[in-house]
Amino acid sequence: MQNVLDKLAENMQVIYRKAIDADDSLNKLQQSGQGKFNLIFPQDAGFSVSSKRFMPYVEELAKQVAELAEADQQKLQIALPDIVRKMELLLKTLTQFQQSIKG
Repeated sequence: MQNVLDKLAENMQVIYRKAIDADDSLNKLQQSGQGKFNLIFPQDAGFSVSSKRFMPYVEELAKQVAELAEADQQKLQIALPDIVRKMELLLKTLTQFQQSIKG
């Protein structure tokens, strides 16, 4: 179980760094008048927050990952698929965003 928690923590660090860069880019785009942004994720993406920036989603996910450290094996197995799906969604979206602003 510790290996899983360690991998989740590593992924959260990557997501966190990418989200900081992406939010900074979004702020710059908005300041230059190019920022006509909607929510990052639709309501049905599985997050309880709604935002035009990445960091609120990252914070929500980080809280869920932190709660896993205190969960028993059964709760971990129940929560893990949803957390992994959200991580994948965040990583994919952050990567696509980074590619779109470089293009």
